[in-house]
Amino acid sequence: MEPPPPAQERSGEITRGIYLLEKVMSVLPDLHLCYVQACQDLSQPENPFIARVLQEADKNEEISTKGITLKLAGNNHLVPVPRVTDDDLGVLVSVLGQAAFVTGLDLAYNLLTDAGAKTMATFLQSNQSLVHLRMTGNKIRNQGGMFFASMLKINSTLEKLDLGDCDVGLQCLVATAIALTQNKSLKAINLNRPLLSSQQEETTVHIARMLRSNSSLVELHLGKHEMKNFGVERLCDALYENSSLRYLDLSCNNIICDGVKFLGELLKRNQTLEILDLGANRIEDVGAIYLSEALATRNRTLKALSVVSNNITDKGLVALAQAMHSNMTLSHIYIWGNKLDRSTCVAISELIAVGRLQLECTDVAPYEVDGQVLLAELSHGLARHRYWSPRSAAVAPGAANASLEILAGSEYL
Repeated sequence: MEPPPPAQERSGEITRGIYLLEKVMSVLPDLHLCYVQACQDLSQPENPFIARVLQEADKNEEISTKGITLKLAGNNHLVPVPRVTDDDLGVLVSVLGQAAFVTGLDLAYNLLTDAGAKTMATFLQSNQSLVHLRMTGNKIRNQGGMFFASMLKINSTLEKLDLGDCDVGLQCLVATAIALTQNKSLKAINLNRPLLSSQQEETTVHIARMLRSNSSLVELHLGKHEMKNFGVERLCDALYENSSLRYLDLSCNNIICDGVKFLGELLKRNQTLEILDLGANRIEDVGAIYLSEALATRNRTLKALSVVSNNITDKGLVALAQAMHSNMTLSHIYIWGNKLDRSTCVAISELIAVGRLQLECTDVAPYEVDGQVLLAELSHGLARHRYWSPRSAAVAPGAANASLEILAGSEYL
């Protein structure tokens, strides 16, 4: 039997143990207490919404092994919350500076302005733990967007940035595109609905130029950019050289069939794109047929397609349905908002009946009245929950956020 270690050695072990315990405690601070103290130090009243979220985070048992996301979105219909202001954010980032385990921050639909954008962007210039940031729906204008563009030239940790539904403008979009020619860490960005005039489709020229050289971006949202056929052609030209982008969102633009012809040709050669969102454009039957021809004959990588609200009739919709019989890769298709006449209802019903199309992978469900097959709408989509919060707790978000199943990077966009 070995003799016990001398008292000096035992004392050293105890000292080391205390040091390690203090180190763990320093890595895992009490977020709520830190927040209360920071509010006092900065003479800022506590925001009860932030306080509650931080208290819940402190109780998370996985906090020491996995990164956590602080969900502070201001559009919660189930539990009305006091929205986060610029002053609130100043206190919050002082707390986050001590919390390396916080890897995600959702600040969507709050009361943040350019001042809040500056606070957040300045914090991210030195922060090395935050991986995803969602700023959707705040009143961040061009100046605030420029702070984020400058940050992207410095930060090498952030992977997902959501500036959708903010009020950024042309200058910000150009600066962001330039920054992404240098940034090698960002994987997903949402730039939906900037404030652009009808003469500013040139932004797509800069974004296309970026896509030629960027090899890290996987997901790109360019909805409501007033994009027309010219912009689509520029993007397609760039995507022939890009081998990383997997999710392209061109919803709510002014794209017609001529623009979709470029996309159809791209799909015949592209081996990367998995999700294409063309919802709320004007591609009509001709555009749908361009897509169906590419999908039926050449493309075997696209997994999800949305052509919601595109003024497509039976001719185009049946062509897309028939393409799914020969293309076994395309698993998700969204068609509601078009002219769903008899032939379309039968074609989609047959796809579902033989198991080629699952109900959770589309936004329509067949039903029968007097022997006639009709289609009803389902609350499903690629990212249906992106811009709204459910008013009922009984919601199954999986099918309404199908992009999460297909592409994990879209979780916070």
